[in-house]
Amino acid sequence: MTNLKVGVQLHPQATTVANLREAWKAADAMGVDSIWIWDHFYPLYGDPSAPHFEAYTLLAALAADTSHARLGALVTCNSYRNPQLLADMSRTIDHISDGRFTLGIGSGWFERDYEEYGYAFGTAIERLHKLRDDLPVIKDRLAKLTPPPMGPLPILIGGSGEKVTLKLVAEHADGWNTFGPAENFAAKNAILDEWCQKVGRNPADIERTVAIGATDIDQWEGLAEAGATHFIVMTGDPFDLDPVAQLQAAVHA
Repeated sequence: MTNLKVGVQLHPQATTVANLREAWKAADAMGVDSIWIWDHFYPLYGDPSAPHFEAYTLLAALAADTSHARLGALVTCNSYRNPQLLADMSRTIDHISDGRFTLGIGSGWFERDYEEYGYAFGTAIERLHKLRDDLPVIKDRLAKLTPPPMGPLPILIGGSGEKVTLKLVAEHADGWNTFGPAENFAAKNAILDEWCQKVGRNPADIERTVAIGATDIDQWEGLAEAGATHFIVMTGDPFDLDPVAQLQAAVHA
């Protein structure tokens, strides 16, 4: 299945910048299709006081250090940055990468980030409505910037809410990310197709990505049958890229 893609998400927690740079350089040299980090301020698992690094400053370094893979945050929390500024940051990183940046974005969910950094957490639907309102602002600013993005600068939305999130994907996104297992992915994928029909969007215009654990790469065939075309292997330090290489070999066999 040569049309399938393989990427990696490197967790910027319990690690060093040196280790992250070594890992994303190695992943790029392997020919992965995409390299991602996440957008949080504190660890999501393990020791809650472990080291952690901010996403967009890392992404600028990732853009400069690599030459092949597409890159982005899986996914940016929309609440953390003014949407006009986020568009400009994304455009600038796109230029640093020679046009390889993808703006992955979602409505946000990790309450500790909000509380400790002074953002209003609100409710899930309030955060979704803010994302709904900010997406057109981001797209409008991207269209106004001088110079414009160097590459296509696609927007990828992460999430699986059937009433709001998937509608936003159909309306605004070039890519969509969620999780398995295959049954879950298939069900959400079908609902996204329904939203595309309702809003007049060609479902084929939206890339379907799935985030999978390093120990779950054997599930790729079921996920592919469910509609996934881009597999993103999630890993923390120590950054073992062997499962990524194994998945590359399997999907391209």
